[in-house]
Amino acid sequence: MRIIFKLYLFSFLSVASLFAQPKKYNIHTIAFYNFENLFDTINDPSTNDDEWTPAGRQHWTKEKYEQKLKNLSRVISEIGTPENSNAPTLIGCSEVENRGVIEDLIKQEKLSGYDYGIIHFDSPDQRGIDVALLYQKKYFRPTTFSNIPLLIYKNKPVAEEVQNEDLGDVEIKIDNNRIFTRDQLLVSGFLENEEIHIIINHWPSRSGGEKASSPYREEAGKLNRRIIDSLQQINPQAKVITMGDLNDGPFNKSIKIALGAKAKKSKTLEFETFNPFEEMAEKGMGTLAFRDSWDIFDQIIMTQSFIQPDFSSYKFWKAGIFNRPYLIQTSGKYKGYPLRNTLTEAGFSDHFPVYIYLVKEF
Repeated sequence: MRIIFKLYLFSFLSVASLFAQPKKYNIHTIAFYNFENLFDTINDPSTNDDEWTPAGRQHWTKEKYEQKLKNLSRVISEIGTPENSNAPTLIGCSEVENRGVIEDLIKQEKLSGYDYGIIHFDSPDQRGIDVALLYQKKYFRPTTFSNIPLLIYKNKPVAEEVQNEDLGDVEIKIDNNRIFTRDQLLVSGFLENEEIHIIINHWPSRSGGEKASSPYREEAGKLNRRIIDSLQQINPQAKVITMGDLNDGPFNKSIKIALGAKAKKSKTLEFETFNPFEEMAEKGMGTLAFRDSWDIFDQIIMTQSFIQPDFSSYKFWKAGIFNRPYLIQTSGKYKGYPLRNTLTEAGFSDHFPVYIYLVKEF
């Protein structure tokens, strides 16, 4: 028998009233988590993974790898609780070396009962790290999926492109050195009986400095926007979620201008996108820290079709950063930071995961 997890709430569609009647909602947690270097211990000659081997700089052993898997599985199993007792229905993930490490992850004791499926492609990233989507098979049925390359080049980051409608073959009119980075993973399918589209991202890093590398992430935002536009041309009410480690905060150009994400539901017009994490950033919250400064690089952004005030189909309820105490460094130079790997032991990640709830009245 299929189990539907139910959320009992007073109506949040209007101002609370003493006489409001309780309503019942189905709920799904949608999450994203940067796993921070989820590598196996095997040296792959085709990628730059030498440091993540027993003989490498990280002294990455089987014991550390297995502990890392156990740590990540605990986090995934708890994201979204206590509002939703079920683990996330959909989990976008980044910094995975290959499909094998994801298969090892979903076999962990805390995750094996959820029967997660995997959608993954090897990307051209020189470090050999990819993005992927995990989904609970009993709730989500994928219909199509593709990896869409982000074509960016040294010296002239804004390429002149001719691109067809399905975002397939791209003709490059300039001759520059390509920067090989992660593809953007597009997955379409049915959440129960409702079609939704998910884009999983890990945008180019800030290597070389934030300002110098910003044009690369702006190109990533533009590619996101083109993907969303193509889906909305087919169905103006297409429900699209884009999530990932964007290596930029909600206020940066790649998100505010290239993707065009809005901070307020009331300001998000038809065909536009809403970013619930901008308000959190304004409050000083973060998913990662650098030099004691917090930012939200990990975000889940959605089309306006998810925030319309009608819960007869799945709509956005609220968002959060999953930063339980056990995920936080408690001592030393990095006290208060996410508890990441060290040379002596496997941690969790240098990023906190993020999540949203989709709910539907029944």
